[in-house]
Amino acid sequence: MSNQVIIEAIRKINPNAEVSVSGGDINSIEWHNGTTPIAVADIQAQMSSAELDIALDNLRKKRNKLLVETDYLALSDNTLSTEMTTYRQQLRDITNDLTTVEEVESVVFPTKP
Repeated sequence: MSNQVIIEAIRKINPNAEVSVSGGDINSIEWHNGTTPIAVADIQAQMSSAELDIALDNLRKKRNKLLVETDYLALSDNTLSTEMTTYRQQLRDITNDLTTVEEVESVVFPTKP
């Protein structure tokens, strides 16, 4: 497990938690600044949700980069082609209905016209 997933799982329970984790080991959590420790079982219960959130966040970052690359075409003094309009809408819709990390990882981005 990665440190990022463990910390995200903790923050699903306590968004203000101040923690550090070493080597992706859930048993190495250090609680800082008076943060009340959370039971390992409770953290583990949030792991799959945390993994999905991280995967979706990474997918959105890639999607947003592709949208930014075509933003200049959507300025008011340009008329988007139908193909470009469709491409940009497909990018915006790319995260719709994704409920598992496997679905996120299997996403195929549309081809830029």
